[in-house]
Amino acid sequence: MNSDKNRVAPKVWLITGCSTGFGRALAEAVLQKGNSLLATARKPEQLNALIECYPGTAKAVRLDVTSPQDIQAAVDTAIATFGRIDVLVNNAGHGLIAALEELSDVEIHQFFETNFFGALRLMRSVLPVMRQQGSGHIVNMSSTAGVVGFGGSSLYCGAKFALEGTSEALAKEIESFGVKVILIEPGAFRTDFNGRSLATAEQPIDAYATVSGASLQWFKQVDGQQPGNPAQAAQAIIQAVESPNSPMRLALGTDAMNLIQEKLEWIKTDLEAWQQVTVSTDYPKHVNDAK
Repeated sequence: MNSDKNRVAPKVWLITGCSTGFGRALAEAVLQKGNSLLATARKPEQLNALIECYPGTAKAVRLDVTSPQDIQAAVDTAIATFGRIDVLVNNAGHGLIAALEELSDVEIHQFFETNFFGALRLMRSVLPVMRQQGSGHIVNMSSTAGVVGFGGSSLYCGAKFALEGTSEALAKEIESFGVKVILIEPGAFRTDFNGRSLATAEQPIDAYATVSGASLQWFKQVDGQQPGNPAQAAQAIIQAVESPNSPMRLALGTDAMNLIQEKLEWIKTDLEAWQQVTVSTDYPKHVNDAK
């Protein structure tokens, strides 16, 4: 009796970037729990084995997040196949290790197209569906680098910080519609982020060898030894979505928690140290600013 009462009704998920890493782990976990899934990837044939295991509840489509046509087609397919979209997971993207000065305008624009604007397009395409339903979750895969700035990752941090700010404001815009936003902030996990998915500057600058060069070397050294387990991350994300009190932000991994706590302490220290200067910029209280 109690188990029935606590059971969460199956949901329809749309997840981008399902071929590997977090996307694949989450896709598998979502289907194992009896949900329906529109799994997307730039090469949907890579999802054949997954779809064959769940022929009644899973469907794969091609989706390049830089293509508005692909995005709309994916949303339309989800509605035509399952009748609704309960959870959108913006997971597609890749890493980039490079100092800002090392990057060209083309590299910068291409990176933001995939890692920021693609997520925005998907949210804008799915929101009308969720508003009409009066429910839904938008899950945006951020990073510890969406909270903490790391040398050699200025553009990656910039895209994730932008996603964080947009998501936080969006949550306030759509809360009255019954739609929630969750930011996922992983630390280091054993995905292919450190390998195939990690891009570098086309024209590195020697002067940054101790910054971006050292950062790239660290990523290569720890590849395969990261503390985070993607399968456990998938379960945590599902738990956050199914909770009646979904968090705005969910850090994943002890390393993420420690780094974010250090960042919060740093902000607090600066605020307190410069408090007198901060408040000195106000008009005197006796000034009447009424027009």
